[in-house]
Amino acid sequence: MAARGPGRHDRDAGGDPATLAAKAALRDEVWSRLETEGVRRFPGPRHRISNFVGAEAAAERLRGTVVWRAARTVKANPDSPQWPVRQRALEDGKVVYMAVPRLAAPDPFFLLDPDHLAGDPRRASSINGAAASARTVAVADLDPVDLVVTGCVAVGHDGARPGKGGGFSDLEFALAAEAGLIDEHTVVVTTVHGLQVLPPGAIPVTAHDVLVDLIVTPEEVIEVARDGPRPPARIRWDELTDEKVAAIPLLGRLRSQDGA
Repeated sequence: MAARGPGRHDRDAGGDPATLAAKAALRDEVWSRLETEGVRRFPGPRHRISNFVGAEAAAERLRGTVVWRAARTVKANPDSPQWPVRQRALEDGKVVYMAVPRLAAPDPFFLLDPDHLAGDPRRASSINGAAASARTVAVADLDPVDLVVTGCVAVGHDGARPGKGGGFSDLEFALAAEAGLIDEHTVVVTTVHGLQVLPPGAIPVTAHDVLVDLIVTPEEVIEVARDGPRPPARIRWDELTDEKVAAIPLLGRLRSQDGA
């Protein structure tokens, strides 16, 4: 019997039901493609930001870009396919802010300082290793971010990207933007397998979705054309269910403060 993966992450998502259903169908299609083409990695792609064969090569290709070399602080997702990116950021002397999985801690970010690690960068940049090498910090304790690394299930040539359905990446971005740590000029990048890259217009986009500026696969770097600056990100309380707010301590505190 195949190992059972986590359940659907969009079960507590708010928003238009038709759009949610379209994104769910697209995720299933991409997960099946990764399985069929044999580029999946343990523990399997479904209901995750899917780990893929070539994640290290994509991280090395990102490492060669101008935006990478210019960045001093990197905000990164905690998922497995971006582990090689986090490792290389620490090896290159960059400070890494890594989201606590599902933003479940009162202080929802790990601060990884390359000068103060308990172990080597590979270990420290893992989810388990971060608990030993990092301290959790509040959004208010972060410095401005030079580069955002986000995980995707798929990404379009137009920059559209669905995650695994929980909306955590977009929330992280909105929280950092409202704190003044990210603005419309901050570069957003993802690393994916080439099979996850789709034509423009293939992925439904909602108002809260963060578009990426740079797509990096093991084989190529794709720059997304922009008509203008990215629209300001903000927390869209009307799209958050009570279940989602209750699961994220920071959102509960902000709702109490703002009366949202």
